[in-house]
This record gives sequence, C-alpha cells and structure tokens, in this order.
Amino acid sequence: MKLIVQIPCYNEEETLPLVIKDIPKIIEGIDEIETLVIDDGSTDGTVEVAKKLGVDHIVSHVGNKGLATAFATGIGECLKLRADIIVNTDGDNQYPQKDIPKLIKPILEKKADIVVSDRQTSKIIHFGWLKKRLQSLGSRVVRMASGTSIPDAPSGFRAYSRDAVLHLNVITYFSYVTETIIQAGKRRITITHVPVETNPKTRESRLFKSMWQHVFESSKSIIRIYSMYESIRIFFGIGLLLFLVGLGGIGRWLWFFLTEAKSTGHVQSLIISAVLVIVGFQIGLIGLLADLVAINRKLIEDALYRLKKIQHK
Repeated sequence: MKLIVQIPCYNEEETLPLVIKDIPKIIEGIDEIETLVIDDGSTDGTVEVAKKLGVDHIVSHVGNKGLATAFATGIGECLKLRADIIVNTDGDNQYPQKDIPKLIKPILEKKADIVVSDRQTSKIIHFGWLKKRLQSLGSRVVRMASGTSIPDAPSGFRAYSRDAVLHLNVITYFSYVTETIIQAGKRRITITHVPVETNPKTRESRLFKSMWQHVFESSKSIIRIYSMYESIRIFFGIGLLLFLVGLGGIGRWLWFFLTEAKSTGHVQSLIISAVLVIVGFQIGLIGLLADLVAINRKLIEDALYRLKKIQHK
C-alpha cells in the first residue's frame, strides 16, 4: 500500500520544512510513504528547499496557476506514481501532519473513499467572529448541495483513495475544495470526516485578497458545480415559478374581465403575465435540454474514469 502526501506550494520556503518534518515516516498498514511538492510558480527558494529536505517528487508550474490547478496536477502525478492513497496538505503548515494516520484510517478500513479533516473552526483562535459564521454558513450550503455531512467544507487537509480521484474531475481554477465534495456526493462516492486541531497561523492566505472575494468565488464554484448535476431542478424551479406567477396574473385579468361590466383595463398586467408564462415555459425547456446534456456529461465522465484507470494501471 503506497501513500503519497502532496503539498501544493507557492513561495513556501519558510514553512515547508515544518510540513515535511511532521509527516510520519511509518504508518501501520502503509508500505511506502512518499512526498510530492507541486511548485505553483514560486519565485522564492521553495524548490531548492524541497530538494534539500529530500522530497521524493517535485513538479513545477511555469507561473502561478492557482490552487485548483496545482491540486489537479498533483493528483495526476500521484496516479502516475501508482499511489493507493493520496493525502493533500498545505505548504503553510496550517494542518497537523501528525494526524495523517487518523486521516487515512477510514480508507484503510474500507469505510470511505474520501476523508476531509474537520478543523473545528469555532475553536480556531485567529478566526474572527464573522469568518467563523461565514465558514459555518458556507459548509452548511455545501452539505445541502452535495447531500453529504461534511462539517468543514473549505478544509484542504484530505485523504483520497485511488479510485476516488479517478472519478473526480476538477473544472474550476479558484479552489477545488467545495467542488470535489459536491462531485463526491452526486457521484455516490463515500465521504466522511475526522476532527483535527490546526497549527498556529504562519501567514495570511494567498488564495484570496479578502474574505469577500473568497465568499464570491466560492459561491460561483458551488453554483457552477451544483448546476452541472441538478440542472433540471434549477431551471424547472425557476421556470415553474415564473409560469405560476404569469398564470396567476392571467387569472386575475380573467376575474376582472368576467366580473366588471365594462372591463377594458388591466391590459398591461395581462401582457406582462403572458410574457412570464412564455418565459417560464422556455426556461423549463432549457432545463430539459440541460438535463439531456448532463446525461452526456455522465457518459463522458464514465468514459474518462475508464480511460484514466487504463492509463494508470
């Protein structure tokens, strides 16, 4: 059983030694433990430090591509290296590498294919009140969208079985964390969580410039990936709402027409209602077409899974 710990890095020469130092050298049930650094266009000495630390594998991007791309690059490399379990952690030493055995235990016991660490954000001292509330709200939205019970959706300290990563396809450029949870839920990949305690803060996040940018980008990611899997529910819901509002407006006009002796008014509301009915019906048709496209996407995903399985035997 081979475990690879992948570490996406962007200018992490100061904290990378702390991460590598705490990665366990021996884990029960694991025969080989290797490390992989994904250098996401670092301009400092991250690569040189990684070499000095004896990192087993280093992959470098030309320029900064973003966390999601770095994660996807790492996953692809881990598959090439025939990893049975992949642990993703950050280069800023936020996560406790000593908990890797606990993180991979559900996979070793065949109880899950993906394990997400629960940082217990309500206990993190350097998280402000607003950030804690937003983290909690965001995780709740992801649970509703994915049908899973993951309490800490933004956590990047995760373990994946080989089969799980063969099923997943990262399509966003900002962050993969919410996207992969929703994909796992919709594709019926068994996912669970384990509690961990984070290390002291070492620096500000480089993923986003402000908390509100993070909220905006995460919201876009959630809507995009949820729409991929639940297009008919979204479009039918919107279309049905507009259709019913328009139908109600037409019914109102009919009431006035039948009860008023000389009813010549309310024509504007009738026109608006008719437009709403037509638009609602059209949006419903778009939902039907989107659902047909989703069926094709599912077939393509299954084909990709089989192709990747053949490529990485």
